[in-house]
Amino acid sequence: MTLRARSDVLIRQLEYLVALSREQHFGRAAAVCHVSQPALSAAIRKLENELDVTIVLRGRRFEGFTDEGRRIVGWAHRILAERDALLADLDRMRNGLRATVRIGAIPTAVPATPLMTSLFTTRYPMARVRIESFSSREISRRLAEFELDAGLTYLDHDTPPGTRSLELYRERYLLLVPADNPLAGEPVVDWAAAATVPQCALMSTMRNRRILDATMAAAGATLAPVVETDTVGALYAHIATQRLASIVAHTWLHAFGVPEGMSVRPLAEVRPRPAVGLIIPDREPTSIIVEALVDALRGARLSEALERALPPVVVDSPDRRGGAAGNGQPELRAKPGTP
Repeated sequence: MTLRARSDVLIRQLEYLVALSREQHFGRAAAVCHVSQPALSAAIRKLENELDVTIVLRGRRFEGFTDEGRRIVGWAHRILAERDALLADLDRMRNGLRATVRIGAIPTAVPATPLMTSLFTTRYPMARVRIESFSSREISRRLAEFELDAGLTYLDHDTPPGTRSLELYRERYLLLVPADNPLAGEPVVDWAAAATVPQCALMSTMRNRRILDATMAAAGATLAPVVETDTVGALYAHIATQRLASIVAHTWLHAFGVPEGMSVRPLAEVRPRPAVGLIIPDREPTSIIVEALVDALRGARLSEALERALPPVVVDSPDRRGGAAGNGQPELRAKPGTP
């Protein structure tokens, strides 16, 4: 067998292994790889023989990986990611950037993604973008396993180690409330007062909700929503049809606006405002598609664009003091404590 043929076999074995890790089922992994289940199983057994180690725990069905197997799966992710980065780099040199950048975004930041994709695709018109909504923890996991190129998430103590970050904007919180509610006439609404209105909110497993709960607790109140959901779309559907109040991030107005029959009012400022930005793996060499994304967003004035979508009652609120971060040139920085 030639060296090239041998390397092709190895890559195919690694692809099967990564698919099995993702699907946790031999049949589904084989279907994803467009091969028969016996062919996939035989290829993985061949890899085990060549490495002289047991990778997969087998019973009547897939039962997981051995300790050595988990280590090999990690290397498989890395090798395949480096292969893809190399091919994308060579393709860019020949034809311009045509790769797809895979971005995982927390649900609360998804409404701001059109501003990012517009900047990126304008600079690299042949490139493509894939955006998926995940929790901040899932974004961290998928970055580590090379399933994502970048994450859009909160930049705080939960930001994963081994990453670099680019702050894009800071979140403000507003109250959407029925126009006939007395709070709709207040120039600024206190958090404790907002807690008295029947609300729809994101679930407590989500980082945004934990921020709201902590802010409510600091105000001596508790957020007890009538309806909880894990998507911004479902939340807005309840606001628009059930006339439930909700505490929303200002970025959501950019995408959804203010539903008919509802009024938006500023909430007392949370300081410091939670920072939202891009996180990428802190490793060398950096993927060409990641470099392109960072270059497109570095210096972007997303905060200003988001502020322009706000109604005057919010922009001119008496409680608004200080500018949002991100109005200047954002800098890519490493997570504290990482090389």
